[in-house]
This record gives sequence, C-alpha cells and structure tokens, in this order.
Amino acid sequence: MTELNDVLNQVPVGDIAKQLGISPDIAEAAVKQVLPGLIGGLAANASDAAGSASLEKALTQHADAPAPRKLADVDTKDGAKIVKNVFGDNEDKVAAKLAEADPKPNVTMDIIKQVLPIVAPIVLSFIATQFLKPKEAPAASGKAAAPAAGGDLGSMLGGLLSDPNTQSMVGGLLGGLLGGGKK
Repeated sequence: MTELNDVLNQVPVGDIAKQLGISPDIAEAAVKQVLPGLIGGLAANASDAAGSASLEKALTQHADAPAPRKLADVDTKDGAKIVKNVFGDNEDKVAAKLAEADPKPNVTMDIIKQVLPIVAPIVLSFIATQFLKPKEAPAASGKAAAPAAGGDLGSMLGGLLSDPNTQSMVGGLLGGLLGGGKK
C-alpha cells in the first residue's frame, strides 16, 4: 500500500525552504500539513462520478511527468490551477485550517498558501503514476487499458489517508471544507 511518506519523499523540501526563506524543518512541517489536505480534497472531489471523471482526466495529463528533483522542475502555475480545482472557493479557509493543524507556530497560512501550488503537481504526478501505470496493457498490444473506475481511485486516495492521525486531520479539521472543488 502506498503511504503519504512515499509522496513526501518526492517533494524537494530543501528547495522549498530556500525559496520561501524558511528553515527546512518549517518547510517539511508545512509540506506534511499540506499533503493530507490536498489528498483529502482530491478524495472528496472524487467521491462522485463527475468529480472522479474530472480527476481521472487530470491524472492522464500528469501521468508522464517525471518526479521533480528540484523546485525548478515544478510547474507552480499548474499547481495553482490544481489547488483551485481541488478546493474551489474554500482555498483560503483550507489553508488557514491546514496552518492550524500542527502546533508549530512558524507554519503560517501564508507559508501553506505558498507550499500548496508547489506540492499539488507533485501529488497529481505521484497519484497518476500509482493509479494509471499499473493499468496499462502489455506493450505487445500497443493499447493502454482504460483507467480504473472512480471506486478504485477513491480506494487509492483513501489508502494514502489511512493513518488515523491523518484521517482525524482531514475529517475533523477540514471536514466540511473539502469537496468544494471542480466536478
């Protein structure tokens, strides 16, 4: 089963810290707060057929994106669009709640808002790799199988959020704010 740490390992935390002028510890704490929020938002949006179809379309666009080695490899403009699609009009409210998720006083809403568009394309690329790549048909046929149904996508996203602390944060802290994105 894929874990949130697998996603975290792909995020260039050191580069984020340098760009934002914060310590690596604060950057890592911010990323750890952002990941469950993004994945929870994706899961909430994918909980119905239209949201699942929209997310599957987005995943196909990110399927071949290589894992970034440095921050310069991340398309933050695309990340901003992803964040808007995931959270809709709740973006600021979600950022505020994510900043409150950990008692570290230096992880502010402003830092969260800067980290979200950096991490979003990394998350989509990771999910695309996990969700779409295993679904490909053998090379001999020359055709890829259709992406799995939304239930499989929902299960995969739920698996990323399987840690009880993460579930508590997503359900309790963000609860009603998630699912406001594009469907």
